[in-house]
Amino acid sequence: MTASPRPDITLAPMTDDHASAVLAIYQRGIDEGNATFETTAPPWSAFDTAKLAAHRFVALGQQGRVVGWTAVSQVSTRPAYAGVVEHSVYVSPATRGTGVGRTLLEALITSTEKAGFWTIQAGVFPENAASLALHESVGFRVLGRRERVARHHGVWRDVLLVERRSPVVE
Repeated sequence: MTASPRPDITLAPMTDDHASAVLAIYQRGIDEGNATFETTAPPWSAFDTAKLAAHRFVALGQQGRVVGWTAVSQVSTRPAYAGVVEHSVYVSPATRGTGVGRTLLEALITSTEKAGFWTIQAGVFPENAASLALHESVGFRVLGRRERVARHHGVWRDVLLVERRSPVVE
């Protein structure tokens, strides 16, 4: 476990012990409608397989309760994209706007840079202003808009492609 800028929050590597809490926070974000195209959280086995184990973190609040998480997955298996990952970050509704998301993303940035990743990217719905502001606060920028990229509950949705290029990984 590591310290965080918030004294009441501890960061820890995400493990199987956190599965139910991580998936519950994920499902809550899904249910709110502006976090992902997914309609249900996957089984833990699928989630666990898809995310790189060395770059998955949970934020633990009171009594060690998971209040947020972040994780990355490979963008491509092609060697040219070896330094590019796609990330997710989710925070429980009760702790949004308190710095938990920023703390998680800062830990993720440190972890991925140490491992030699030069780009972290994500797709964010334009309506998700809080996520866009969070990402901007830690150095992400909007690269562009993918218009009507997919349907979400039968409605075409746009996605903003955001990325953070590492200033230290060459």
